Parts: sequence; C-alpha cells; structure tokens
Amino acid sequence: MSQLTTARYGKDNVRVYKVHRDKATGVQTVVEMTVCVLLEGDIETSYTKADNSVVVATDTMKNTVYILAKENPVTPPELFASIVSNHFIETYKHIHAAHVKVITHRWTRMTIEDQPHPHSFFRDGAETRNVEAVAREGKGISIRSSIAGLLVLKSTGSQFHSFVRNEYTTLPDVYDRILSTEVDAGWAWKNFDGLDAIRSSASKFDAAWNAARAITMKTFAQDSSASVQNTMYKMCDQILAAVPEVQAVDYSLPNKHYFEIDLSWHKGLKNTGKDAEVYAPQSNPNGLIQCTVTRQGKASKL
Repeated sequence: MSQLTTARYGKDNVRVYKVHRDKATGVQTVVEMTVCVLLEGDIETSYTKADNSVVVATDTMKNTVYILAKENPVTPPELFASIVSNHFIETYKHIHAAHVKVITHRWTRMTIEDQPHPHSFFRDGAETRNVEAVAREGKGISIRSSIAGLLVLKSTGSQFHSFVRNEYTTLPDVYDRILSTEVDAGWAWKNFDGLDAIRSSASKFDAAWNAARAITMKTFAQDSSASVQNTMYKMCDQILAAVPEVQAVDYSLPNKHYFEIDLSWHKGLKNTGKDAEVYAPQSNPNGLIQCTVTRQGKASKL
C-alpha cells in the first residue's frame, strides 16, 4: 500500500509591478516582483481521490496576489509576503500553511543633470532582494530575507594555502589571487506571532537588508581573505551583531575562477605570478562554499 506523505501546490512566477504616484511632488516610485505561492493543508483527497473540492485554483492565487498588491503596501517585501501568506490560512479553513516567496527586481532611479529623475529608472544588475514567508495556523509567521545574484570581484587581497595535500592534490598554494563570487546570503528572523507583530517591525526589514548588504560588501573588500570560508563566517558574525532580531545567517558563495595564462611560448612573454595581467575567466567546475551561523546556545550539527 502507498500513502501520500507530503503535498504542496500553488502558483509560481506571478509577475507584479506597482507604481506609487506622489501627487504633491510628482515623484513616482516603482516596485517589480515575482511571487510564488504554495499551500498545504487538508488537500490529500485531491491527489488520492481526484477530489477537486479542496483545491483553491492556482488562478485564484494569482488574482489574490494582484488584489492584495492593490490594497496593501508591497514594501518592505517581508510585510507583503506575510500579508499574502496570512490571507490564505485565514480565508481557507482547510489550508494550514502558506509559503510565499517574493523576488524584488532592481529598478534604480536615474540621475539626469545631477538631479534624481521623478519617473525614470534603470536596472543596474541582476541582484535581487528575496523574501520567503511561511504562515502556519496557530504557529505564527516565519520569515527568511536574502540577497541573491550580487556579483562581486576583487583583484587582490585573497589567498588560499596550507590546505590538505595528498596524492590527489595538484592545486598549488596561492598567496595572492583574484576573488570573485555571486553572493547568496540569507537571514532568518525570530518567529513572529502574527501579522500585527510584523507590521510593527516593518521598519526593521529595510534596515536589516541595508546592513547585511553593506557588511557583505565591506567585509569582502577589506578582509585579507585566508579563505572564502573564513570571510563568509566574518560576514555572518557581523550581521548577527547588527540585527538582534535575526537568529541565523547563511551564505552560499560559488568561486568564480580566473586563471593565469602562460604566454611564455610567445617570445618569452611573462604573464604568471607577479607578472600576471591577462587571465582567462572560468565557468565550471567551481568551488561552492556554504555555511549557516546561529547565536550561541543552538546545537551545532558539525
């Protein structure tokens, strides 16, 4: 005999754009998001008995996102994601958990003739601000905020040496190298009792995101990195210190490798070691370094 162990369904890739028009100043502000909604609850018969009476149509979920975006603020994204997730568990009694992910895409205001333009914007990179909110019946709302797709590089100030060596090792010790990665950094907030608690904390979400981004950039730039592992730990530690309401910080940093090109075959041209100026950017394989750092007192899985 078989049984349904877990089930979750919903609507993905709901594209939402909202504009706020300040009539007094003529300044407009825009937000563009991609939203995913996934529901859990008493829905097993839709899988096992072909019973659609328990199914909230995914098209209904899409429409709900649009209506809630019209009726509520969409910034900070932590608040909007919580509003959407809370709506589903309050509206449908057989739905006991709602997972909502909001990806906010960058639109940066143009500066024209040294003045911020009132209604023109440009996309200055693929970086996104992401939020995952989960509302559970009787258990409050959990939120994880994150930075994704932030591509960074420094041309010196990184090293990697004194690692394990054996018969499988060919990598030489390196005391000065290019370091580049695409930052995926997240921080999990202490659980919120409900939507009112999130509304009262709304100002903290932007402040935390700005702090996490600034810490990531400053530490990446200024740390004389002995390894990606050590640098990312320093980032986590500083974010925990800066945002008391956060209980855990995680990073996932892929190495974007740049290899020296030996050009000595061409008239003895020097382009290695201290003479290296021309490099070959690599795609894969690549290193991938991950960690989660929590406040002391939580059991470590190491």
